[in-house]
Amino acid sequence: MTDSPFRGVIPPVVIPLTEKRQLDLEALERSINRMIDAGVDGLFFLGSSGEVAFLTDAQRYHVLQEAVAMVNGRVPVMTGIIDMETMRVIDQAKRATGFGVDALVATAPFYALGGPKEVERHFRAIREHTDLPLFAYDLPVCVHTKLDPTMLVRLGADGVLQGVKDSSGDDVSFRWLVLQNEDAGHPLQLLTGHEVVVDGAYLSGADGSVPGLANIDPASYVEQWRAAQAGDWERVREIQNHLARLMFVTREVKATVGFGAGVGAFKTALWQMGVFNTNQMREPVCALEGEDVDHIVDVLKKAGLMDADAPTRESHWSACPIVGCSN
Repeated sequence: MTDSPFRGVIPPVVIPLTEKRQLDLEALERSINRMIDAGVDGLFFLGSSGEVAFLTDAQRYHVLQEAVAMVNGRVPVMTGIIDMETMRVIDQAKRATGFGVDALVATAPFYALGGPKEVERHFRAIREHTDLPLFAYDLPVCVHTKLDPTMLVRLGADGVLQGVKDSSGDDVSFRWLVLQNEDAGHPLQLLTGHEVVVDGAYLSGADGSVPGLANIDPASYVEQWRAAQAGDWERVREIQNHLARLMFVTREVKATVGFGAGVGAFKTALWQMGVFNTNQMREPVCALEGEDVDHIVDVLKKAGLMDADAPTRESHWSACPIVGCSN
């Protein structure tokens, strides 16, 4: 699958909200265009960075409808069809297909956890209901199941899966997956979800990356990918060191943990850079403020993504407004 369109840098798109937690179309289009102009190879919507776990079905479909129209065929669009059990995932797949996406991304089932047999059947059942390329999303920290490399390669060889987005953080397992995939003739496109050690994944043989940090600095990830393709591994390493330092935006966040610290830091950085209009989060997560914002601004300035004398933008909204369900 070396001619697959699903290779290179494919950022998982962070979704901007208004202060009342409604979809901010102006900021979304600005962010999408900024990443495409930087040379990204695709965009992934409704993943973890897109707060998919916090969205109603109506909100998911609103994001997809607007996003696909904004991308307008300039790069391939992947979308998450993440849900807790197989038939709900299949329903998500059918609806997403109607919006004109190019590929689907599914995790293992969660909540009612099964064993390896049930996980494999899950992906085979999804394949029975879609003709679109299907990627397995290896995300054990959230779904509590680690996908087995041997199973993934078997599903690739059988035409069930066309790729894997590996966000497991298990570099040993990823290396084995790369080797087994090569032994089988490379049926799977292997994308790393790393931000900080993408260089290692490329050295292992990854076909691309899906880094949330690319929302903030897409140009560096694109340059890194191109350097890797050219075999300039010293430049790959140099860029990775810059990106590793930039990832400090997520470190030392004191107000919260999890999505609030990770995606919350990404949104805060994009807001301070003028890409987003707010750093608002989905319920029940509060937007970062105060010293957390100051820390993120400091990291951005040290990384050269904000002018040294740029003022810190101040919020004029509640970090946790109580509002009704919105799109």
